Amino acid sequence: MEIKGLRSSYDQVGGIYHFERMLDKIRLHAAGLLPADYHANLGAGFDGRVLAFLRVSYEDVKAQVLAGLDDEAILQWCFTQGHQPTADELEVWSAFMVKRGWKDAASESLARRKAAAGLAERHDIVTFFDLNEVDEDRPPRMGG
Repeated sequence: MEIKGLRSSYDQVGGIYHFERMLDKIRLHAAGLLPADYHANLGAGFDGRVLAFLRVSYEDVKAQVLAGLDDEAILQWCFTQGHQPTADELEVWSAFMVKRGWKDAASESLARRKAAAGLAERHDIVTFFDLNEVDEDRPPRMGG
């Protein structure tokens, strides 16, 4: 299902995957436009990984979003209040995020999620980012 205003996990700000998507989910939730299926992972899942990487809390980031800051300003706030990764940290973390579910410890979980969504035979879905893409009516990127 397409969700207007929700960007892909592949989209980046400051070289950080999923950050913009997390901010979109906060904005959509506040406006009452985020589907209920997404509520349980607000601040958890990939959101939680982004927050842990930047060493900031969900509630603090949410406050910045609801204060009306743009994506770049929120990222700069995260760097100031939490952690600004080095180029090497960003490269390793980004490679991990974009490939999560592809031949790693989460592969079985990805297979279960694909099966539950009726997508078990979709061999072009090789990561969790790809699963999100297909779920939201976009083509997969990693395996596609």
